[in-house]
Amino acid sequence: MFCRLPVPACRLARSRSLPWLPAVVLALCLALFVQPARAWVYPEHRDIALLAVDSLDAERRAVFDDLWREARAQGGTRLCEYGADTPQGSSPSCIDWAALSAIAGDHSCSAHDMRAVVLDSRWILAVADVAARLKADLARIDVMPPASQTPGGETPIGDMRRRLQSETARAERINALRNADTRLQQADSEYATRARSNTAHFLLPRPSNDTKDVEYAALALGLGSDISAVGVYAWYHLSAMQKASRLAREQLSPEQRRQLTLAMLFDEAFALHFLQDTFAAGHVAGAWGNASQRQGTHDYYNAAGLEAFTWRGTSGSVVLMGDAHMRPVDAQRAATSVRESLEQLLDTAAGKPRAHQQSHTPAAEAEPDGFDVCRNDQLIRRAEGTRIGAESLPLVAEVLRETPIPGLGAGLGAMPRFRSELGAFIGLAGSIDGRVVDGGFVTGQNSAGSLGGVELAFRGGVGLDGVIGEAGDGLVFASIGLRAETPSTSRFVDTGFAQQAGNLAAAIPARAALAARIRMPFYLIPGDLLLLAPLYFFDPERYTAMAVTAGNGGLIPWQAGWATPIGRFQLVAGRELGVAFYGLRGNDRLLAPGDPTQLVELRSTYFDLPILEYRPYRAFASNQSSTVLFQLFVGADVPRSGNVVSPPGLPPVELKTVWSGGLRLVFDWRYYP
Repeated sequence: MFCRLPVPACRLARSRSLPWLPAVVLALCLALFVQPARAWVYPEHRDIALLAVDSLDAERRAVFDDLWREARAQGGTRLCEYGADTPQGSSPSCIDWAALSAIAGDHSCSAHDMRAVVLDSRWILAVADVAARLKADLARIDVMPPASQTPGGETPIGDMRRRLQSETARAERINALRNADTRLQQADSEYATRARSNTAHFLLPRPSNDTKDVEYAALALGLGSDISAVGVYAWYHLSAMQKASRLAREQLSPEQRRQLTLAMLFDEAFALHFLQDTFAAGHVAGAWGNASQRQGTHDYYNAAGLEAFTWRGTSGSVVLMGDAHMRPVDAQRAATSVRESLEQLLDTAAGKPRAHQQSHTPAAEAEPDGFDVCRNDQLIRRAEGTRIGAESLPLVAEVLRETPIPGLGAGLGAMPRFRSELGAFIGLAGSIDGRVVDGGFVTGQNSAGSLGGVELAFRGGVGLDGVIGEAGDGLVFASIGLRAETPSTSRFVDTGFAQQAGNLAAAIPARAALAARIRMPFYLIPGDLLLLAPLYFFDPERYTAMAVTAGNGGLIPWQAGWATPIGRFQLVAGRELGVAFYGLRGNDRLLAPGDPTQLVELRSTYFDLPILEYRPYRAFASNQSSTVLFQLFVGADVPRSGNVVSPPGLPPVELKTVWSGGLRLVFDWRYYP
């Protein structure tokens, strides 16, 4: 995920004379946010690596343990005593090798970066603790297909029970991920902004249905190829293999050997993160299209599953799942390829002959590789002496033969694509509300009453429903429309005559208004992102991190959405503000008690502030969405003037603010161009 404006936008942003600059910068910055397209969550990555290590034969396991001891002697006690510390639970005091594949890519941008994060940062142990708690949470949730993908029950009650079970599991998973993502963002401030909107974690689509494995390898591994999970895996695995060739063939001092071993194991762990990604359904299917399509397709197939074939070429297919939906069979399938990769490395480091050998690479540095997967969009030229020769490609092919064949790119035969609510939209919103008022505008009118209202508005904004995950809310919009209200049930005086006079004696008359509404997330106090927008020019990373935090509940994440089987609840106080301007045409009249009774021309501005939001329904298809919302809100109707129309010549009536609270039903329709 990133937030760097395109060049024309950057030039525009430098023009400080534009008064609407902060809003534009904020909108563009938020519009470029993409939900992190991570294939497996941290504990799933680590579990796959644990399975791979545990399934090594005794000879290779001994080699692995010896190498890890050497690496730990170099790295210190931040590294666990055992490379595969299976019993490790919450509040870990160290990082094992299996966890490195989870830290790679998501919490670091290169193996070199990962070494600094693991050995020197204070926050990585907090990340590991969050991951351990997430693992426990996910273990309690069944992996089941969405209700829409399962056959209906034999009876209506059975069908209802099936849907409730599916929605309950979905809600529990969303909430578990929401809690984990919030804590991860608090521990790792760059968590949501580290990965750019590139395809590093995805498989590149095949250009045609007859693409052979060698042709796909050339597409994914060639110089200048678009970055992909296969390309990153190959880059880092071969970097590790080159270091392993030095361990096997060179006379090194103990210090040199420890340093080289540490670098090799970090390179391999970084590679394995992306090898594991190739087994996630959303990353096999979601590699092409715009950001909205990639995210929507990624999310859909991760949860719904995807049938795929492997490069081995057998007739049998496999069903893949994705992040936070991993089953034991998914973990075992990925662990098989991870073990194959690890066996290559261990055999090379031990000098054990294999059918395909890594040639000795004396130029391989005793430092973890620094290729940055967050900032590079393409594979770059490797340093002289470490470039990949033809003899190395079979090593990669051995590992990749069990990986899924990606889908076709855009065109005939492409898998169905799904969009998320990400990007600019226009729309229409209609609402009906009822509220209780504390009285009327005239001093002394303290009898509570009620009134109703309707509103119709055109909207435009940026859909960002979930910057990090589905529980987030980065929605930004502005709307303008018309509002109309019924007269209040309270009377302008408490007399029997007034009670019988109907609408003519209402303390608040029936009125119409021009209405506007704005919504945006905030970091700590409402509107702070708008006020702090100039910070983007001086510290873009910090501003971006603040905006991401805001979109996912704020610094104090009490505004994150809470999923339930019957819909989504969210505290939204401060995110949305509605304003209605009554009396613009000067024809709103009310009666003010007195001697004589006065006819007053009323002008007021009504502010409403939603507090709690309940979303029982949302549907998204192709490029349109529809949502039903219930909002609890409070309001203040502030008088602007109260000129006396009759009798003429009297001074203006002193008016007071009318306070209210109510419930609103909203239908929101959006179109994403």
